[in-house]
Amino acid sequence: MDKIADFFARLWQSVLSVVKVVILSKYGIKHMQVGQRQSEQGLVILGNGPSLNDTVAGAAKFLDTHDLLAVNFAACTPLFKKLKPSYYVLADPHYFKSLDQPNVAKMWDNIATVEWEMTLFVPAKAKLPRSFQNTNLHIERYNATPVEGFAWIENLFFSSGLGMPRPRNVLIPSIMVAMRIGYKRIYLAGADHSWTRTLSVDDDNNVVSIQPHFYKEDDREVKRVNTEYMHYPLHSIMYSFYVAFKSYFTIARYARHIGTDIYNVTPGSFIDAFPRIKL
Repeated sequence: MDKIADFFARLWQSVLSVVKVVILSKYGIKHMQVGQRQSEQGLVILGNGPSLNDTVAGAAKFLDTHDLLAVNFAACTPLFKKLKPSYYVLADPHYFKSLDQPNVAKMWDNIATVEWEMTLFVPAKAKLPRSFQNTNLHIERYNATPVEGFAWIENLFFSSGLGMPRPRNVLIPSIMVAMRIGYKRIYLAGADHSWTRTLSVDDDNNVVSIQPHFYKEDDREVKRVNTEYMHYPLHSIMYSFYVAFKSYFTIARYARHIGTDIYNVTPGSFIDAFPRIKL
């Protein structure tokens, strides 16, 4: 009975995924491809977890000899100009709709004025806040359409760039973009994902989630996140965590399918889908 139920669940998910792709995805997106040397050398995805500071301090040589990908508010930190990432990925609609917020405005200003070659990846239908005249900055788009179902359906849409595992957070599209442009060795740094350690509920039944980063959080951003979480019940937030961690196992399966190695180099990370190595 379990196998039958699983079959029909995957069948339904596959049908829904096809509908989502037809309605939501943008066709004809072609990504730049990295060279053979880059592919073999590998890419380090720099998450915004607090452990990133220790990684930068203790593994500088490793970072210097690999391509780097940064995310979210990394551009607002001193590490941005120090590490000079080759790629940058944004996913949250907040970065495209809240341009009046100081942190968002600062992030876009720093991205727009990069002094090294950098490719910015944004969702296919995201509206950019401005036109960019900087010849160092290249814009590419990706489809963040969530795809689930039979493995062959997932493989088809993943390889074509029409969809990806449910993108609960920016690390998921970052890994998918890295595989899509040709990296065969990917390292995850600053991917602590230890959210459950700081999750609580106050006496007014408001969910409180403290999400530390490698940089000191701006008070306005802390207030925004706390206010946002107050609108969701605990079971909804826990489910979103489930979605993220489940997506990593889907990514791990797909990575094996295409011959890509993904390693988690984040000390104390809660992600249990990828093999770990110490830098």
